[in-house]
Amino acid sequence: MKTSDFDYVLPESSIAQTPAEPRDSSRLLVLHRDSGEVEHRIFRDLGLFLQPNDLLILNRTRVIPARIFAKKETGGKVELLLLRRRDVLTWESLVGGKGLRVGKKVVVEVGGDGHGEFFLQAEIIEILEGSERLIRFSEPVEPYFPKVGNIPLPPYIHEKLTDPERYQTVFAKEAGSAAAPTAGLHFTPQLLDALQAKGVKVGYVTLHVGLDTFAPVTEESPEEHKIHTEWCELSQETADLINQTRQNGGRVVAVGTTSVRTLESAAQSSMADPQSPISSFIGPTSIYILPGYQFKVVNAMVTNFHLPKSTLIMLVSAFAGRERILETYNLAVREGYRFYSFGDAMFIE
Repeated sequence: MKTSDFDYVLPESSIAQTPAEPRDSSRLLVLHRDSGEVEHRIFRDLGLFLQPNDLLILNRTRVIPARIFAKKETGGKVELLLLRRRDVLTWESLVGGKGLRVGKKVVVEVGGDGHGEFFLQAEIIEILEGSERLIRFSEPVEPYFPKVGNIPLPPYIHEKLTDPERYQTVFAKEAGSAAAPTAGLHFTPQLLDALQAKGVKVGYVTLHVGLDTFAPVTEESPEEHKIHTEWCELSQETADLINQTRQNGGRVVAVGTTSVRTLESAAQSSMADPQSPISSFIGPTSIYILPGYQFKVVNAMVTNFHLPKSTLIMLVSAFAGRERILETYNLAVREGYRFYSFGDAMFIE
């Protein structure tokens, strides 16, 4: 297995720059794994493919406005992208700017506080991998997010987002992500109500998405890639829903690869075999799902179209088969589907 086995050609014109309006008007490509049949639908048709005993699992993480502009003491511009909070003052961050070595300090202009201009200070305390740094603020930064924080859109989106809430799911609740769980962006409250009225149950997990999620695998062999670590939680309430669903013959339908990773991480932690009950789970996960992986919980998934040679296209290839996924992606390109974060969706059953 080579990383190049997960490559495909995507015209730049296929990368969605703006979200669909309304959310559930995006297109839905339905892939039936057993037959290989493909159907072309609209996302609000999802209920046609779900049964009353099925359980939707949604990731309710919320994107934090983690992109912050700062200045060096010399006046040079710096961009900070906060990835993970270590403690009240300390964050792992991507930094844009030269000479940001240990001991260097930057300032964030917060604005007037009635006694002149107020600045928040941050110091580089450790060099991590590449352009990642561990930085310590002079005081907690979260209260200043409304003034200085910006939603960090992926680099392939060049259009300005007029409404930042369009990069949040309608069920987002737990702040902590550097990027949205984009498969969930297609849901509206009305669609969720309609699915539940049909008898489809809904459960929630939390996985705080890091930007490493979207990074391409650069090693020749996927096995040599160092997978990112993300924090996730499966509550006992949701675990009970999953166990009830399995007992009743329903399917566990994961919305997004983040939900997949959370569920399968919990399964690795608590299930002795695929038939045993799943238990609650909380903590970091570095699960790396490649073809050959045996899924223990997930029976179907809703997912967007992923970047070439990424860990996410490898994950969906593990679920539906590499050749079938690449054939389907190439079909989606020909059929004019929109790709990536603001793009269209797939339902793989």
